[in-house]
Amino acid sequence: MSSFQIIVGSMLGGTEYVAEACEQSLQSLGHQTQLHLQPEFAQITKKNQTWLICTSTHGAGDYPDNIDQFVSDLRSTSEDLSTIKFLTIGVGDSSYDTFCQAAKNIEKLLISKGCTCTKAVKTLDMSQDIDPEDLAQQWIEENSDLL
Repeated sequence: MSSFQIIVGSMLGGTEYVAEACEQSLQSLGHQTQLHLQPEFAQITKKNQTWLICTSTHGAGDYPDNIDQFVSDLRSTSEDLSTIKFLTIGVGDSSYDTFCQAAKNIEKLLISKGCTCTKAVKTLDMSQDIDPEDLAQQWIEENSDLL
């Protein structure tokens, strides 16, 4: 099974719940996980890993404060990240024109750094009457063959 680094970007905590639900699903599928609620680029395992990025969007398409330094370090690294596969979940509100922009931006950034996108970004629209944790878990289970 795979080893997952779950990297969380959250301002108000809702995205943390989504990440924790994903962690439960991944563990039930037999994967190893490590959850990063305050992600530090230097501390996250990079070789032969799968990263699951769960992030909300703040302000005008910005990253949440807790993941901003991680993104800055990722942007400036010269490390070989070609062995990293990743999936991205964006949590947002579609009434904003920057709906899930942080998730879309980090997906592009990871691809530009040589990482392999396993599945296109999954967006969760909080303006709908949804249970984002359940939807995230369903998405993980539906794509378990890609993990």
